[in-house]
Amino acid sequence: MKITFLGTGTSQGVPVIACHCPICSSTDPYDSRLRSSLFIESEGNRLVIDCGPDFRQQMLREKTESIDAILITHGHKDHIGGLDDVRAFNYILQRPAHVYTTRDVSKVIRRDYDYAFKKERYPGVPEIFLHTYHNQPFFIHGLKVTPIKALHYGNDQFVFGFRIKDFTYITDAVRIPDVEKEKIIGSKVLVLNALRKKKHYSHFCLDDALALMMELKPEKGLLTHISHQMGLHKEVEKELPSFVRLAYDGLTITF
Repeated sequence: MKITFLGTGTSQGVPVIACHCPICSSTDPYDSRLRSSLFIESEGNRLVIDCGPDFRQQMLREKTESIDAILITHGHKDHIGGLDDVRAFNYILQRPAHVYTTRDVSKVIRRDYDYAFKKERYPGVPEIFLHTYHNQPFFIHGLKVTPIKALHYGNDQFVFGFRIKDFTYITDAVRIPDVEKEKIIGSKVLVLNALRKKKHYSHFCLDDALALMMELKPEKGLLTHISHQMGLHKEVEKELPSFVRLAYDGLTITF
């Protein structure tokens, strides 16, 4: 399995527009973060998790020529805002883009991209085939995907992470119920969101993410969905346990 971090930033990315803080002004490429997204290659499958506004730039940077499916964690714009750009793959591959999401998020996608789902469509609009997943395992070309349901905000706004083999990816979570944590146990590589050091109402802060890493004990932990409020990449890295690192755009791991 090969994992590539397409983006590791929060909803505004880093640098943030019109911000002149030390992080946004940094010349270190590790401090520059596109919106969070992931590319997975396993058993001949090429999957993308989330398709944010930077999708086109990410696909060009990685020289990606085909994808088999897109998994959507939730319906916020930084995770679905790039779906229009699947048009290029529609044309090259001569087939629709297969997008896996929940019923509620399907409604958001149909609303935001209504022109792609009309009976009479303008030539060249994206072709999107929506698949609905629930909180139970499903398969994409024989590859098992296990959804993990987490809370994003309050008690009724959810986000889904995914476990594929020994790899688990969770972003935009603020709490994971115990029954869902059971699905993560045994993961060799665990990716969690960590927005900043200060506590946040809808995302794990750094201490939250590290506490969960210590509880679940993966062989390797990586942090993503990082804002400019976290601090400089090289400085934050010095504060982390030996088995946990900050992910960065373009990071690739194989296991």
